[in-house]
Amino acid sequence: MALISKKFNAALNKQIKEELDSGYLYLSMSFWLEEKAFHNLGKWYYFQAQEEYEHAKKFIDYIIETGGTVELFELSKPKNDWESIKEILEAGYKHEQYITGKIVGLVKLAEELEELQPRSLLQWFIDEQIEEESNASELLDKYAGFKSDMLFDHHTHRAE
Repeated sequence: MALISKKFNAALNKQIKEELDSGYLYLSMSFWLEEKAFHNLGKWYYFQAQEEYEHAKKFIDYIIETGGTVELFELSKPKNDWESIKEILEAGYKHEQYITGKIVGLVKLAEELEELQPRSLLQWFIDEQIEEESNASELLDKYAGFKSDMLFDHHTHRAE
């Protein structure tokens, strides 16, 4: 017997797509930055993409562990014609806000369905989104203080 309802299972499968789409978006940003020789920022977004794939795996593992069924959907083609570092930073921040909304929606659905099992999983994602939005906002704030894109890139580092 499954510990996950069909409705919540379907919602998590949609969230897996969101996480994989996020990774794809961040790869697009990373590649654009690398092509423009902004290697530190390129690496920052590459690691961000890897993190999104790890997020998808958390949802996949939860579905399997609770007896559900994983369904993968077609990924969306990400934007790849970026105009500037600023556009990428703004898009990254906006995207993290969007994902936070999706996670909050999952919390509300679990409450509505009176499904208690995913509480710790969802709390982890709530905490993670606080960090994700903070990091994206901080990058934007730091960028505003630099007069040169190259200097900004030079001073942008992310622990692996």
